[in-house]
Amino acid sequence: MLTTLKTVYTDTCAADLAWTLGREPLPALATLELELADARMELRLLGASHQVLLEEEQGTCSETVACIPGSSTPLPLGVSKRLGEWEYEFAARVETLSHGQFAGRAQELLALVAEHPHGLAGVFPGSPHAFTAMLAQRHEGAVQWRTWHAYPQDGQLVATRTRVGVRMPAAL
Repeated sequence: MLTTLKTVYTDTCAADLAWTLGREPLPALATLELELADARMELRLLGASHQVLLEEEQGTCSETVACIPGSSTPLPLGVSKRLGEWEYEFAARVETLSHGQFAGRAQELLALVAEHPHGLAGVFPGSPHAFTAMLAQRHEGAVQWRTWHAYPQDGQLVATRTRVGVRMPAAL
């Protein structure tokens, strides 16, 4: 699903993104509710980036990656945590692209997410390449999602990948 977000586009940058777990639902500009086997998810586009709410029999998970004033947790390159019965893995990278590369990559990602049944993308007013996009799936017993946050004024694209799955017992 592709939507134009009804908000004022503000020039933020990749360095302003912060990551948090366990945050309450924040006001969303667009949402997509999904059922992936026994998992319920809500993909949420915020004025300042994204939030994913996941609920399964084993518990709940709330991930927020956004430009949140006063946040002191910068975007990490990687996180691996145990959340109750789950293993939570998060990775992020920032790509800096030329203007032409950026425009091409933005078009590819928006087309991919817009046509996917588990995808949500929002384009910010003011630039067709200023967007946040999310794509979710269930794979091998885990719920996974990817996100892309585009900052065309800097030629930066922030990509994240998250995996939440039941913790596997250690082999003897």
